[in-house]
Order: sequence, then structure tokens, then C-alpha cells
Amino acid sequence: MGRQVLALIQKELLAILRDARSRMVLIGPPLIQLMVFGYAASFDLNHVPVAIYDQDASRASAELVHRFTGSPTVTVEAMLHSGRRIDRLIDSRRVKLVLVIDRRFSRNLLTGRPARVQLIVDGRNSNTALVTEGYANTILGDFSAAWASAHGGPAPAAVLDLRTRYNPSLASRWFIVPGIVALLTQVVTLLVVALSVAREREMGTFDQLLVTPLRQIDILLGKGIPGVLIGVLEATAIILAAVFWFHVPLRGGLAPLYAGLMLFVIAVTGVGLAISALSATQQQALLGAFLFMVPSIILSGFATPIANMPAAVQWLTYVNPMRYFLIIVRGVFLQGAGFGELAPQFWPMAAIGLVTLAAAGWLFRKRVV
Repeated sequence: MGRQVLALIQKELLAILRDARSRMVLIGPPLIQLMVFGYAASFDLNHVPVAIYDQDASRASAELVHRFTGSPTVTVEAMLHSGRRIDRLIDSRRVKLVLVIDRRFSRNLLTGRPARVQLIVDGRNSNTALVTEGYANTILGDFSAAWASAHGGPAPAAVLDLRTRYNPSLASRWFIVPGIVALLTQVVTLLVVALSVAREREMGTFDQLLVTPLRQIDILLGKGIPGVLIGVLEATAIILAAVFWFHVPLRGGLAPLYAGLMLFVIAVTGVGLAISALSATQQQALLGAFLFMVPSIILSGFATPIANMPAAVQWLTYVNPMRYFLIIVRGVFLQGAGFGELAPQFWPMAAIGLVTLAAAGWLFRKRVV
């Protein structure tokens, strides 16, 4: 790499660090999004508001109620004495679940017949409803097993022995925070690179750059390499925060993680350069960057599984570099995956990088001509 390209890289880095808007892109949004996603974005329900209507009022029903009130994931908001308030409590969102114990609950238990318990769940948020049902079923299952053991009832025909690999506590933070490495690295890299050529055009210095001895490939390298460096540094900071601040285990090696990171940043840099070549102003570059980012995040599997998407949409995800890097970063963090398991994710990002960089070069030449 010639001294002229190194000088252009140094100039670009200084321009980014001196510009207030560019500094904000590097520091403000990533920090805010890291805190928001790390703490607020969670699939866990730690305090499920519940109302209980005990029609039996027996020792057996009291024991079941005690299991709900003593659960760390449940908060009992109301003890009902009639069914008239059930609809109002759910409609007002005061409770997510109402437990209704049948008036023949203890009698049926003692005579060996099925003891009815009704769960009325707020289904407006389907994910929350499923999690809430899971908590309630776990508590009911524990009660049934304890009752059978204490009163000599028949043992369950099948006993579930649950073992969760890679995430024993099922903490959603362990799933979300590694994904933030991919998300924020893409945001920062794409914005920095997309603004580079557009900023030169807006300031009127782009024509001066064209009359220098630098070739077009040199200008592309000088504009793209700073984005790669900043993207890798940004990702490193987020990885350190994930391990030491959010305490997400990093079970794999750094070599496959950073190999995937470099390919991902290069692919995103190609997209950013293409956007920058098409943009005449920084505002256009920002709009183009966000036009790419939002679909790429939705189609990456960051929050919703790709397998649940329609078949036509799943095909679109194959041209999204974030799809592959998410598998790499989560595999390295949680699974301890190495190069062997992650090999199918590396070459598609390399191919996407080659295509996007070639497209950026073609667009750049076309705009210059």
C-alpha cells in the first residue's frame, strides 16, 4: 500500500474524528443502543402480574396458591372472591394471568380424580402469553408431583428431565447481547463509510481529490479502510462490554470471531461505498444507509427466526451479510464453535464482500465519468 493511500487514510480518519456529526455516530448511538438492547430488550418475564380466584378455599388449594405467591417470577396483584372482576383486570392490563381453582379441587384430589384448574391468559401479546403459560404449567406440574409423593398417589407415567445446553438459565440477554455486536458494528461501519464520499462532495473537495495522482482504486481504499478499522474497533469495544459488563460467556476462540468480523465489515464497507458513490449530500447518504439497515436487521434473524419467514423472504436473507455474522458471533459466544462448524458462514460473506466492493468501484467510476 503506497504512502499516498496511507496519507488518504490518515486524512479520512482525522476528518471523521474532527467532524462533530461523525463523532456522534461513533460514540452516541452505539452506547445508547448497547444499553437499551442489553437491559431493556428481553424476552424474559421476571414479574408476571397474576390474580387468583380460589373457589375451594381448602388446604390443598392454599398450598397451590402458596406456590404461586412464592414463585420469584410471579407477582400476585389480586385475590378474588368472585369472578366479576376477571374481565376488568385483564382488559385493563393489570394482570397477565388469572388462576381459577375449581370448588371441587381438593375433593377431586383426595378421590383420585382430575382436579380442575383454569388459566385465563391475556393473549394480546402472543409471546408473553406463551411464556406466562409456561411459568404456570411449571408451577402446576411441581405441585402435582409433590402432592402425589406426599399422599401416595400414582407417580406420573412420564417425567420430563429438562437440560438446556449453551444457556442453562435461558437468559435472553445471552442471546440478544452477542447479536448487538453484529447490529452496532453494521450501523457504525455503514454510516461512516456512506458519509465519506458524500462529505467530500458536500464540502467541495471531491474534485480536488480527483485531480491528485491517486487512482480511483486508491481513493476507494482510502475511503473504505478507515471504515473497516473503525468497525473492528467498535466491535471490539462491544465484545468487551458483552463479556465484562453483561457477563455473557465467550466460550469460543477469538480467531474465528475476528475472521468472521473482518469479512462482515468488508462486506458492509462495500455496501457503504456504493451508497456513498450514489449520494450527492450527506443527507442522501444517511437515508440510503437507513434504507439498507432496517431490512437487513429484520432479515438477519436478530430477533425473529429466519425459518419462520415466508419462503420467498428466506431467499432474500442469503444476500444479507448480517445473517451469516449473527450465526458466527452467537456460535462463538454460546456454543464455542470453531472454524470447522462456522465454515459455511465465511465464504458467503466473502462473496458478498467481493460483489459489493466491485459494485462500489463500478458506481464510483460511473459517477466520476
